[in-house]
Amino acid sequence: MAESQDRETVRALLDSVRAAGRSALTAPEGKIVADAYGIAVPGEELARDVDEAVVFANRLGGPVVLKIVSPDVLHKTDAGGVVVGVEGSAEVRAAFDRIIENVRAYAPDARIEGVQVQQLVPPGQEVIVGAVTDPTFGKVVAFGLGGVLVEVLKDITFRLAPVSADEALSMLDSIGAAEILRGVRGAAPVDRRALAEQIRRVSRLVTDFPEIAEVDLNPVIAAPDGAIAADIRILLSTETVKPRRTYPREEILASMRRLMEPRSVAVIGASNEEGKIGNSVMRNLIDGGFSGEIHPVNPRADDILGRKAYKSVTDVPGDVDVAVFAIPAKFVASALEEVGRKGIPNAVLIPSGFAETGEQALQDEIVAIGERYGVRLLGPNIYGYYSTWQDLCATFCTPYDVKGGVALTSQSGGIGMAILGFARSTKTGVSAIVGLGNKSDIDEDDLLTWFGEDPNTQCIAMHLEDLKDGRAFVEAARATVPKKPIVVLKAGRTSAGAKAAGSHTGALAGDDAVYDDILRQAGVIRAPGLNDMLEYARALPVLPTPKGDNVVIITGAGGSGVLLSDAIVDNGLSLMEIPPDLDAAFKAFIPPFGAAGNPIDITGGEPPSTYEATIRLGMEDPRIHALVLGYWHTIVTPPMVFAELTARVVAEFRERGIEKPVVASLAGDTEVEEACQYLFEHGVVAYPYTTEQPVAVLGAKYRWARAAGLLDGDR
Repeated sequence: MAESQDRETVRALLDSVRAAGRSALTAPEGKIVADAYGIAVPGEELARDVDEAVVFANRLGGPVVLKIVSPDVLHKTDAGGVVVGVEGSAEVRAAFDRIIENVRAYAPDARIEGVQVQQLVPPGQEVIVGAVTDPTFGKVVAFGLGGVLVEVLKDITFRLAPVSADEALSMLDSIGAAEILRGVRGAAPVDRRALAEQIRRVSRLVTDFPEIAEVDLNPVIAAPDGAIAADIRILLSTETVKPRRTYPREEILASMRRLMEPRSVAVIGASNEEGKIGNSVMRNLIDGGFSGEIHPVNPRADDILGRKAYKSVTDVPGDVDVAVFAIPAKFVASALEEVGRKGIPNAVLIPSGFAETGEQALQDEIVAIGERYGVRLLGPNIYGYYSTWQDLCATFCTPYDVKGGVALTSQSGGIGMAILGFARSTKTGVSAIVGLGNKSDIDEDDLLTWFGEDPNTQCIAMHLEDLKDGRAFVEAARATVPKKPIVVLKAGRTSAGAKAAGSHTGALAGDDAVYDDILRQAGVIRAPGLNDMLEYARALPVLPTPKGDNVVIITGAGGSGVLLSDAIVDNGLSLMEIPPDLDAAFKAFIPPFGAAGNPIDITGGEPPSTYEATIRLGMEDPRIHALVLGYWHTIVTPPMVFAELTARVVAEFRERGIEKPVVASLAGDTEVEEACQYLFEHGVVAYPYTTEQPVAVLGAKYRWARAAGLLDGDR
């Protein structure tokens, strides 16, 4: 780590650059920063004229690199401002003159401070080390293959800064070309620790100085005996970011408890008129069986749906935990003032007409009111929320009351209703369904904090379009993942934010690339689509946690076995190498024209007893950690017969304390649909007409188990 004197040197330099009205450091200034933080760079000198260039080149000895130094030329190569491998006075003079001429032609008004004369770094593997300021996650450090093809190859990985030495080392193994760094085709491996140290020091630099927007070390020449940054580019931010208000964990839990387990709810804008949102919310609360107090608020009514109505929420007797707003946007601020004066801790803002329609000022006003009075705001622009274990349906949409262990959130009302329909059609029990809308205040990390502690929630699934505070989300996720899985569907896989970047690292840090790596770093399971998110959420609580990596396929159809094997590889799982004794044991149950090994093909014409015997063996042997079953519909073994025998065997072993994840792919006529539903209800995740979906779910369970450190090899 850099010493305080190093920080003082960098602080003075950055202050002088900003005082000069510049946002980019020159190469010599970059070297001062690198030296201060122990970032390895070649020896170099700044030549103001051609004679100095010759003197410096002779002093450095051997071939050198000449580079233009100009605060107005960021991409030196594009300007013809770099000449590599120059040796001898004549070559230095010619290269110096050529660089000046090229830059004058490229940018006639550019200020030229001179030419950098730099030691030529010995050949090695070119990589890039950098850092950017991501709008969601803040300071993010990057590593990947470097050089001139960096933006073509896009083989890069990201982590939140600062990174530890171990995290930096893990980045070397997270790129597609990781094997190159270990040495291929007779090449020696690179100095991994030296390379990781470059990453760590860059991450420390941008953490210590938030005004540094981007850092590019490209290329870094990684060799067997070290890693040197041949070029360094540092850009400063021109904006000041307003810090987001944060809440202590205990305060979040206290507020969320009153939101999700309220004893008293007020409905502002309650109505007797059918078709009004205020009427629908009231009916859902009453018809849903909410046992707490329900207080309608409407200045023009005395009675709503048989309950006393109040002119103002301040007239409601006693404490109120939640105020649900069902009034037009223009009236929300004044009503929220009354909620604040009443001391109600949560406001559920159903109305639209705020930031999503361009009314940012109106949204800023209600946020300020909420902060002033300590009222947490859910929404605005939401469908409401469901808290099924409280029989609470505070929404104007269709009711849902099937209790279970899945908590679902969505930023979109339409996605929220897709969640509802899926839950109903698949009989998925939920602990909560929450709309987030504009996320003016309460967001995913607040809900993660609550659901992580909620005993009724076993799995959390979240649809999100963005994160207001990526670091807060990661912190909440890291606290939750060891206890229960988190599935995220991130919408908007674009790189639009990269277009205005001033460095290679910035150009590579598209929204999706950063989200993908950092969500994985946090242990979150990322779903590729809406149906995947919902199926993961439905299935993960059903599957026991695997104890190891050995997966075995038992199938009645060879074709299914091949497709299931492909799916195993696609989902990062491992087909078990079947030892001879286990191979012989399986062969005892299958016909001679079947195939042991893995997949184990029992063939399609086998009776139920063959399925049962092989599944029993798979459950019995402790070396097998998960089973993937491929069923083929025949009259010899009908779908429900297969489903019932499989469920019976799995239940028998569960009673004996032997639990393994079992997933099944059923191919056949429409009867397999009923069989799959039966299996799901009895602890076996099963899907008709697909070999991909059951293995994808198993892969998701494994990703969570690894992130939570629950596999035997992780402990």
